Amino acid sequence: MTMGDRLRELRLRKKLSQEEVARHIGITRSAYSHYEINNRQPVYETLIKLSVFFQVSLDYMIGGEPIREEQMTADTLEVIQLFNVMSKDQRKKSIRRMREMIAQND
Repeated sequence: MTMGDRLRELRLRKKLSQEEVARHIGITRSAYSHYEINNRQPVYETLIKLSVFFQVSLDYMIGGEPIREEQMTADTLEVIQLFNVMSKDQRKKSIRRMREMIAQND
């Protein structure tokens, strides 16, 4: 299943139009339409917004297995939501800091 197929399926499950999804994540309907028909791939920031909006993992968005709802912890959702509102620079700094924290535990 392609990313476009998944986007279309997720959108239809929520009974939303392409316009509604596009408006919610801050892009044009035309851009979103291109994602669904696999003419274009979303940039990283848009992918994050889509995964938060549809409440699925980034892995699932790009072709991985779905994470069941019970596997998606409240902490995971909070991190995704925080990343969604951060600037590109803030995300990079946060990722670097998380890697440093993990390395300290090794």
